[in-house]
Amino acid sequence: MMDWTDRRCRAFHRVLTRRARLYTEMVTADAVVFGPRERLIGFDPAEHPVALQLGGSDAGRLAEAARIGVDFGYDEINLNCGCPSDRVQSGRFGACLMREPALVADCVASMKAAVAVPVTVKCRIGVDDQDPQDALFAFADPVKAAGADALIVHARKAWLKGLSPKENRSVPPLDYGIVYALKRAHPDWPVLLNGGVPDVAAAVAHLAHVDGVMLGRAAYQNPELLLDVDFTVFGEPAPVADAFEALEALMPTIAAGLARGERLHDYTRHLHGLFAGRRGARAFRQVLATEAIRREAGLDVLEAAIAQIDRNSGAAAEEPTTNASTAPALLSGAFG
Repeated sequence: MMDWTDRRCRAFHRVLTRRARLYTEMVTADAVVFGPRERLIGFDPAEHPVALQLGGSDAGRLAEAARIGVDFGYDEINLNCGCPSDRVQSGRFGACLMREPALVADCVASMKAAVAVPVTVKCRIGVDDQDPQDALFAFADPVKAAGADALIVHARKAWLKGLSPKENRSVPPLDYGIVYALKRAHPDWPVLLNGGVPDVAAAVAHLAHVDGVMLGRAAYQNPELLLDVDFTVFGEPAPVADAFEALEALMPTIAAGLARGERLHDYTRHLHGLFAGRRGARAFRQVLATEAIRREAGLDVLEAAIAQIDRNSGAAAEEPTTNASTAPALLSGAFG
């Protein structure tokens, strides 16, 4: 979920759940090693537990990037072998690595030798004309042997030829059964499921078959569902009572960002999915879309947007639930 789960998004999602593990957007190993590290992978300690998701196929460079990530304080390093975008294909990383399990195993082994935190891999069930029954197991075996601490499987094929990245998120059919089968074949190895999981109740149903579930677009487009995670999955109370209290708790973080020269829109672009179905939700989004983008916009704009919401209305009030954000990328709340 490149361009979605940046540090401002993660700060907001952490307000909604203490226990879900948050994942960064994918950052290339080259960018981590040679780029502006604080801007790319800096994060607030309040985000823990948080994983750094890397892209790349050079074992040495990935190991170096992993070391840098651990020095920054990340709790996990994840290698993305599932992203189908044109950018990652041209750079020989992402989903095209499903065709090169030996190379991925070498990368995992190098990263494991470089860091002491868990190293995990995220993949698809196959790409293009691969048979998922063969491709997924052929990919998983050497990756596990190389020492990967877990495998996160997006339960769709990626069609690198013929489908856009957006279509690859919905057109290839989901096959949860093959992920369940992989877990049965590896009872001693954590296997997590991703792809098309709409809410926490569905995630809990999958947890009868796998060790964890990753929520991506569902959690970004309807962030309030994260309020169910701590209680439903972990038996602990939610950190805040509702979205109103969540925004109140987020205000000091936004204020600190504004004081550093960040823009209100850097934060509010991640809030458009709130209050879906309540009276005033459309007006809330309109204020954020038109006023929060102003360079001088401050917390008063967010407060004005919140004031549009009828606090007494339920979820059946307004327009059908839609996400007004047009940003691209991978939240990654994995739990279980």
